[in-house]
Amino acid sequence: MSHTFTPDSRIKSALRALWLRSKERQSGLKLGCRMCKDCGVKMSVAKGREVKIEVHHTDGVLNWAEIYTAVRKNLLCDPAKLECLCKSCHKERHHT
Repeated sequence: MSHTFTPDSRIKSALRALWLRSKERQSGLKLGCRMCKDCGVKMSVAKGREVKIEVHHTDGVLNWAEIYTAVRKNLLCDPAKLECLCKSCHKERHHT
């Protein structure tokens, strides 16, 4: 049986969704007073005057290829390396 892989674009999309809901991003918005560090414009949800503020990684997300490789190696691995367990047995495996 051949194994199809989850595309990089889907992994990136899932990680972006996680980032957008993360406590770290919310803390970054709060720390930055929900305003642009460069021009000072403030975030607004007022109808007709919406301004979105994004949270920028100052160190950048350096290597997406490395992230995809880690996700594939540790989470989205080859099905031959997976096995089905009931909830109790799965829990037991992680506590031994």
